[in-house]
Amino acid sequence: MTETSVPAPWRLRVFPRGTGAVIANLACAVGLAALGHALLAPLPQRWRDAILAAGDTRVGRMFFLGFSSGLPLLLVFSTLSVWLREAGVDRSTVTMLSWAALAYSVKFVWAPLVDRLRLPILTPWLGRRRGWMLLAQSALCVGMVWTGSFDPATSLTLTAIGAVIIGFSSATQDVVLDAYRIEAAEPELQSMMSAMYIGGYRVGMLVAGAGSLWLASALEHGDVYDAASWGMVYKAMALCVGVGILTTLMVPEPVVEGRTADESPGRTRDQARFVAVVILAAAGFLTTFLLTETWIAGLSKAMSENWGLATHLAGFLAGCLRFVLSVVGAGSLAVLLMVAGVASRRHVALTYYAPIADFFVRYGKLALLVLALIGSYRVADIVMGAVANLFYVDMGFTKDQIATYTKFLGLWTTIGGGFLGGVLALRFGVMKVLFLGAVLAAGSNLLFALLAVHPGETPYLMIAIVGDNLSSGIASAAFVAYLSALTSIQFTAMQYALFSSLMTLFPKILAGYGGTFVDAVGYVSFYVGTAVIGLPVLILVVLAAKFAPPRNS
Repeated sequence: MTETSVPAPWRLRVFPRGTGAVIANLACAVGLAALGHALLAPLPQRWRDAILAAGDTRVGRMFFLGFSSGLPLLLVFSTLSVWLREAGVDRSTVTMLSWAALAYSVKFVWAPLVDRLRLPILTPWLGRRRGWMLLAQSALCVGMVWTGSFDPATSLTLTAIGAVIIGFSSATQDVVLDAYRIEAAEPELQSMMSAMYIGGYRVGMLVAGAGSLWLASALEHGDVYDAASWGMVYKAMALCVGVGILTTLMVPEPVVEGRTADESPGRTRDQARFVAVVILAAAGFLTTFLLTETWIAGLSKAMSENWGLATHLAGFLAGCLRFVLSVVGAGSLAVLLMVAGVASRRHVALTYYAPIADFFVRYGKLALLVLALIGSYRVADIVMGAVANLFYVDMGFTKDQIATYTKFLGLWTTIGGGFLGGVLALRFGVMKVLFLGAVLAAGSNLLFALLAVHPGETPYLMIAIVGDNLSSGIASAAFVAYLSALTSIQFTAMQYALFSSLMTLFPKILAGYGGTFVDAVGYVSFYVGTAVIGLPVLILVVLAAKFAPPRNS
């Protein structure tokens, strides 16, 4: 992004300027460059170009930024679920607390603030994108230390607050990292940028997943639950955020021509006021959700006793009603605040309507097809993942086994799948690989159904992990490249945040009831069901490829 009113952003330089050219010349002198070209010479030109793209400096940077993005996710998802389960929290409450990750699905609300707001001190010092990156990463450290300071067995609400802080900060970091990635390289390089980003993302997930479980197991004394050990784990994860902070200080600020931004104080105040409305609406959602707990429990009991419904089905229906009432409460409060003038309706129209209008102008009625694909592509994967760690524990696997097989083995298969997906997307096109990823994502869930009928058997666990993570890597690399290609450079952060929020919103709402589904039908039927709901995605991919291929501007 071009900054005309401030000096060039500061960068931390570990090596003197010009070191890259010296290394390149040295490689040529000793024949390494010639050896590399000789090894690639038998390959077709397009395959050579795809492989050489992985060596681009801009691609390499994305690994470390991906690590920073992947680290927080499991700390509000599966790793947290293991901690809560050991603390004696019931399964339904554990999966509902995964709603802390819904911040990833509503991040489009504050994306315009990230896109336009100049932060005091940080923006003049680091630039617009890097300033926001550093702010989000610092907030992540605070959230992790907070979460690690309380025992969910006795302070579940305070633990949930820490999870929300992590989720909100992580979602904010994702907004700015996605914008940075798209602006840092041309569209043709985005599939490899995505693949490297996903590789780093998965390493971050390994540290937060397997690393956390290994560390918790090492710190605990025997099989006795120890809240202090888990607290130390979360504080150790806060130290790992330092990788992202160091990378932020070292990478250059992207330079994008032809981009305009309204940075007037009035505009910024309008954005801040609207974010305040969103925060109050979220508080309204939480308040309604908590206040209806007793009434919903009574309704569930009445439905079971008076209507003859199965206990789990009655609980699920009552829980859905509770969620709907909470959404209505939050929406009503937001409307009242808007009518009262807390936020400017004109600002909302200009800030949120313009990026959406740009998308619909480019795609017309076919935009609905594209949005349907975005909103459903990850449904099989996310719904399945909500109960994954609970499933492993219920199948009789230990924390060490979960860490070794599901995290460590899963990491390398996902990274391999990510790079394979990136290369295939460069070679055959994004849409074809998108279809392949959807097939594999749905099919791999059946492997978990197979594991459910062979509990505690390690070979079946390894087969399920390899299949799931390989398919996830291929699908994710293609899907991130697809979403990047849909964005307009005028609205990079806002549009990508909208797309990625839509990508996870519906699946995460369903995932919040994952524990209830399992209680009602069992693991085998649950995993078969997650595979079935992924099948309509195949039709959407075919239709989108034929009628609405990516058209960015």
